[in-house]
Amino acid sequence: MRRIVFFFLFATVQLISLRGYSQWKDYVIGPKGDTLNCVDKSNRRQGRWVNHYDDVRGEPGFEEEGVYRDSLKVGTWRLYSLQGDLIGMEYYKWGMKDSICQYFGMNGTLLREESWRALNPEKAYDTLEIEDIDHLDHYKKVVVKNEGVALRDGEWKFYDPMTGMIDRTQVYTLGKLEKTQTSQRSASDSTQAANKPKEVLDFEKKAAKKKVKVQDGSAY
Repeated sequence: MRRIVFFFLFATVQLISLRGYSQWKDYVIGPKGDTLNCVDKSNRRQGRWVNHYDDVRGEPGFEEEGVYRDSLKVGTWRLYSLQGDLIGMEYYKWGMKDSICQYFGMNGTLLREESWRALNPEKAYDTLEIEDIDHLDHYKKVVVKNEGVALRDGEWKFYDPMTGMIDRTQVYTLGKLEKTQTSQRSASDSTQAANKPKEVLDFEKKAAKKKVKVQDGSAY
């Protein structure tokens, strides 16, 4: 009797699994037995995906993992080097970057924070509320033509990988660069560099070229 019950349960599980897989035109089974890279019968990407990109024209390869809904990226996507190091975290809405995206260098050091705003693809024009940079804590509504791309919007921060301090900031409003600010330390470094002999500057440039290139997410 126990064998009959076990066989029935096993057959039921298999039937459920087959029904689940039957809705997909294509898929792969991940190392943990989960279903990945599903393509439905309308050729749309659905669910959790892992994309692999090889080295191209000197740019290091990487892998990204996240969720598709009707072939559009949604939610959090993580980027990894081919050695398995986390090099970026991106956030998507309607298939476009939205909110704060972060990119990392060696040893997990934060290199850059980008601020994006996605527009609703169902609208030819979108009415958005933005902060008035001339009057803090004041907002105004603007109408934006939707050209199917995410807009740089908000503060972008660039960090010094050696110190972890903010090296430079840029402020965008719906794709328009409003201002750029360099830290006082960076300005001081630039002044010191200008006073260095040409021979020293040439040597430092050659030394910098010999450093191993690390993917920082700038190509995305």
